[in-house]
Order: sequence, then C-alpha cells, then structure tokens
Amino acid sequence: MKIVAIGGSPRGKKSQTKALAERVLEAARIKGADTEMVDLGKARIGFCQACEACHHGPDCVLTDDGKAILQKLLDADGIVLASPVYLNQVTAQLKALMDRSSHFIHCLRLMGKYMAAVTTNGGSGGADVQAYLKRYAFTVGAQFVGGVDAAAPLKETDFSAAAELGDSLAAAIRKQTAYPEQQRIIEEQKHRFGHIIAFHKDRWPFEHTYWQDKGWL
Repeated sequence: MKIVAIGGSPRGKKSQTKALAERVLEAARIKGADTEMVDLGKARIGFCQACEACHHGPDCVLTDDGKAILQKLLDADGIVLASPVYLNQVTAQLKALMDRSSHFIHCLRLMGKYMAAVTTNGGSGGADVQAYLKRYAFTVGAQFVGGVDAAAPLKETDFSAAAELGDSLAAAIRKQTAYPEQQRIIEEQKHRFGHIIAFHKDRWPFEHTYWQDKGWL
C-alpha cells in the first residue's frame, strides 16, 4: 500500500500544511502503508503550455520535475493533496501540477485510487478549496475519502483529525471501500469523456488507444 502526499506550500519546514499532511502519513504508516511526502516548494514545475502533447503521446514537452511527480500519483494507491488557502484557492505550486494532469482527466488515470485533502487557512476559504480538491478527485477517477481543514495556528485537535484521516485513507485502500454516489459521478465523467475521446480519435490518438486498450470504447 503506497500513499503519497503532495505538499503545495512554499514554506518548507515552516509549513503548517505540511505538518498536518505528515500526521496523515504517520497514521497511515502505522496501518502498514509505505508513504512519501513530495514538497512542491522544492520542485521545478513549469506551467502547462496547452500544446496537447500529452493527448498525442505519453510524454509532456516540458522537462522538469512535473512528469516524475505525476508518475508518483500513478504509482500510488492513495494520494493526499495538501495546500494552504491563498486567495480562496490552492497555491500556485499545486495548481501548476494539477494543470499538468490534463491527460489524467481525459483518461481517468487515477481510477481505482483513493484521495484525501489537507488544507489550512487564515480564517476562511478552506471549505471551498476542500470542495475543489474533491471535484478534482472525481475528474481524474479517484474516490475521495475525506479531508481536514484547519485554521492557523494549528491545535492538537487538528492533528488528531489528520491522524483519523490517515487511518481512514489506509482502511479504504486496504478494504477497497466503495462510495456508490462517488462512483456514479465518476461513471458520468467517464461516459462524457468517452464521447469526447471517440470524436477526437484522430486528434488525440494516444488517448483514443488508451481507451480502446481499457475496453471502454
């Protein structure tokens, strides 16, 4: 069982978001998970160029840390997206990585995986960002186990909630928990993109072949 946390804070060791995400991973490790924290503040991730290269072939034209980090998501069973709330959104660091995952959306590359969210805020905006990350989970095919949102400064109850989230994430992976309403939303997403992929089969040959190999077309 592999769980990777993507830390979107630029504050490094001073990040309260990272501290909460680490507590999630710690609890998951106790349950037997192999865990990894990726600090986007130390990564080099270029902005998506909207060139559609990832729809034509398996690679991105940008040669930076983005491709390797996205591969970690593909290799994981569980994913924790962690970000402080900046202007009612995730940080630029995390958004840049998410924008680079367009192929994940077209092909629901994270189907069968489980996702959780960790956010911190200065007093507001956390609920909206949690909802945004939950919607992202569905668009890439992942089921959403839950999230922790905390207002700074952090309290011990926040760390307790993070530990509970780690327990829940590990348990969902181990039991392959099904969330019927979420699965319905994901299937609707799949149905919608099936029509789009079929229509653009000549424009997006790599993704069309992926869908064919999956038996979805």
